[in-house]
Amino acid sequence: MDISRVFNVLGIPILMLLAWLLSTNRKVVNWRVIFWGLGIELIFALFVFVLPFGTQVFLVVNSIVNSVLDSATYGTQFVFGRLALGPGTTSASGETSLGFILAFQGLAVIIFFAALVGVLYYTGIMSRIIRLFSYVFSKLMRISGAESLCASSSVFVGVEAGLIIKPYLNRMTRSELNTILTAGMATIASSMLAAYIMILKGTFPTIAGHLVSASIMNIPAAIIMSKILCPETDTPETIGQQVKLSYERESSLFEAIINNANSGVKLVVGIGTLLLAVLGLMALADKIFVLVGTQLNGWFSINVDWTLKGLLGYLFYPFTLVIGVPFNDAIPAAKLIGERLILTEVTAFQDLAAQFSSATPISPRAAVMVTYALTGFAHVASVAIYVGGYIALAPNKMKEMTSLGFRALLGATLACLLTACFAGLFFSNNSILLGQ
Repeated sequence: MDISRVFNVLGIPILMLLAWLLSTNRKVVNWRVIFWGLGIELIFALFVFVLPFGTQVFLVVNSIVNSVLDSATYGTQFVFGRLALGPGTTSASGETSLGFILAFQGLAVIIFFAALVGVLYYTGIMSRIIRLFSYVFSKLMRISGAESLCASSSVFVGVEAGLIIKPYLNRMTRSELNTILTAGMATIASSMLAAYIMILKGTFPTIAGHLVSASIMNIPAAIIMSKILCPETDTPETIGQQVKLSYERESSLFEAIINNANSGVKLVVGIGTLLLAVLGLMALADKIFVLVGTQLNGWFSINVDWTLKGLLGYLFYPFTLVIGVPFNDAIPAAKLIGERLILTEVTAFQDLAAQFSSATPISPRAAVMVTYALTGFAHVASVAIYVGGYIALAPNKMKEMTSLGFRALLGATLACLLTACFAGLFFSNNSILLGQ
């Protein structure tokens, strides 16, 4: 028996034990949240990876998302021309691709997906989907209607999920606030999924389906970790209630498209600005660490990788072993998961794509596990984004929000690793889900 699959199983209680040790109140454990949350994860993983019908549904979802993404490229290619052509593609006029360019191929499609989400909200389709997810989580895990609704909507709209429960934010408990922050950082909004699909679909054909399933599975995982790290000790106002979305519907479909497309532009500019600043600063830090580290290696006759990615790899190496990443793949997997913490998931997914064509690529099972571990907004920059965004909506909760920021980041990171355990447990190298 593959020992790494044993760790897939053992990693689940180990991750939750770590969260319990760091809990704000270790005397309070909501076993209903834990059992139902793990049950939902298990059922979903079996459906996607094991059941033939689930596999077919997965592939249909993957095909639909890719078809929608192909539609998005019509606009980007019309505006940016050859720059928007993905690797290995040719335009109708015979122009060939210049290779992958993040700004014109990955980030640009975010605007289309933002507009699409606006259309789905305007028509009421998105509201029905979110209410369905919310109903399942609130009924089975018995969390408040407000936090369930916000956590469910995080998969689709990111930090804007706070607007949906704005009337309740100022009256939410500390545990509820921690849950909505954790769920936000543990999931990836649908508009951002488009960018990651563009990065990986050339080497990982079924990436769209995996990103969708990972983001959905991260909702119960985030609730589990949140309620262990910051258990509920008060009585939420909306416990046992179904909360309606607080959403101001645009006056027309065209207005919905314009407003959300403009929001997409702001998101693209924000992401681009963040990457320019963070990657530049991290490159500078990298040079400093290597300079100092080279001296230390010489003085103490040691061999340590002092690059930022290498140091983060050391930090996450035990976690990759605990969750069951195959031993031979643990080091590169740890570096990929570790760099997300500082450099954001954008660079981590880019490096994962590069791993497929490297001289020593990681195994298919490790690649799937890393994908599930990376499918979240769990990095340092997101603390400022989410805490700042929610404070703007509920200024009275500033003290609680600021004190919960890094606790929520920890919970989101553990949630993504928990989901990766389930993915590794049920994935096999013979599975068609890798698409290779």
